[in-house]
Amino acid sequence: MTRLAQTLGLTEFQTEIIATVRQFVDKEVIPSAQELEHSDTYPQAIIDQMRDMGLFGLMIPEEYGGLGESLLTYALCVEELARGWMSISGVINTHFIVAYMVRQHGTAEQKRHLLPRMATGEVRGAFSMSEPELGSDVAAIRTRAARNDDGSYTIDGQKMWLTNGASSTLVAVLVRTDEGADAPHRNLTTFLIEKPTGFGEVAPGLLIPGKIDKLGYKGIDTTELIFEGYVVNGEDILGGVPGQGFYHMMDGIEVGRVNVAARACGVAVRAFELAVRYAQQRRTFGKPIAEHQAIAFQLAEMATKVEAAHLMMVNAARLKDSGERNDVAAGMAKYLASELCSEVTQQSFRIHGGYGYSKEYEIERLMRDAPFLLIGEGTSEIQKSIISRRLLAEYRI
Repeated sequence: MTRLAQTLGLTEFQTEIIATVRQFVDKEVIPSAQELEHSDTYPQAIIDQMRDMGLFGLMIPEEYGGLGESLLTYALCVEELARGWMSISGVINTHFIVAYMVRQHGTAEQKRHLLPRMATGEVRGAFSMSEPELGSDVAAIRTRAARNDDGSYTIDGQKMWLTNGASSTLVAVLVRTDEGADAPHRNLTTFLIEKPTGFGEVAPGLLIPGKIDKLGYKGIDTTELIFEGYVVNGEDILGGVPGQGFYHMMDGIEVGRVNVAARACGVAVRAFELAVRYAQQRRTFGKPIAEHQAIAFQLAEMATKVEAAHLMMVNAARLKDSGERNDVAAGMAKYLASELCSEVTQQSFRIHGGYGYSKEYEIERLMRDAPFLLIGEGTSEIQKSIISRRLLAEYRI
C-alpha cells in the first residue's frame, strides 16, 4: 500500500475497489510496463483484465449494467493505474468522458443503446475536439457537418490528437453546424459516431491514417480522424438537439481534468517511490545517499508536493460528485498536479543520477510521460485563464 496519497472518508466498497486495483497494478502492470512501453505495444492483455474487473463500467449507472460509482472512486482508481503505467489510465479516460456525456446529456434511446455495452467494454469510447491548427481555440473548429434534405448530415474536415482513435468503437466528435447563432460556440454540435476498430478507411468517408509517434504515452494509440463526405444520422447528435456541443464537451472535460490530475498524482507517487527506494540502496561517502541532507530534503519536498496534488484532486472530484460547479477546482487541480508531477519526476531523476538516464530504470519512462500531463485536457496556461476569469468575477470591485 502506498503510504502517501491516502484518502479519508471512503466507504468500505470504495476502499475495496481501490485496493483491488492497486494489487492488480503491482502484480500485472508494473512488471510488464517497461517492455510494452519501450516497444510501443498496445497492452491488450492488461486491457482485457481491466474489462474483467468491471473498470469500464465503474461510473456507469447500475441500471445500465455499471457499478454506479462516483467520480472520486474513478479518480482514485486512475491514480493507482497511472502509478503503474500512465498509458493504461488513458485507455479508460476517454471512455469515461464519453460515457459521462451520454449519461448526462444523451437521449433515452442513446443511453439505452450505448451505456450497457460501454459498461462491459464491448463499446469503447473516444472523444475528439482538437484540430491541426486550433489547439485550445475550440470555438474556431472548422470541421463542418452540413444538414441534408433527409435529416442526415455530411461531415468534412480533419480532427487531431484522438486518444484511442484506432482502438475505440465510439467517438464523440465536436463539429461545426450552421445554427445561425451569433456566438461561434453556439454553432457546435457533438455527434456520437460508432465505427470499427483499426486504421485506414474504417467506414466510407471516415479515415484514421495511422498512429502518431510520440515522446511518451506509448502503447496507447493517438491518431488523426479525417472526414471526407462521411454521412451520419441526425439521431446520432448527442442529446438530439444541434448547437449544444460546446456545453456538452466542456462538461465532459471537467471530468477529464480531474482524470489528468489523478494521473499526475499517480505518476508523482511512483516517481517518489522509486526515489526513496533508490536513495536507501545507493551509497556514497560511506552511507546511503538518503542520509545526506541534500537528498533527504529533496525527498521531503517531493512527498509534500505529492500530498498537495492528491488533496486538490480529491477536492475537485468530490465537488463534481456533489453537483456543484467545479470548473475552477478542476482547473486548479489539473494545473497544480501536472506541474508538481513534473517537478517530482525531475527530482527523482536527479536522485537516480546517471542511472536515471538509462532505459533499464523506470524513472526514464516517467520522465517522458510527465510532460504530456502539462498539455493534456488544456495546457497550464488555459487552466490559469479559466481560474483567473472566475476569480475576477467573484472578487470584482
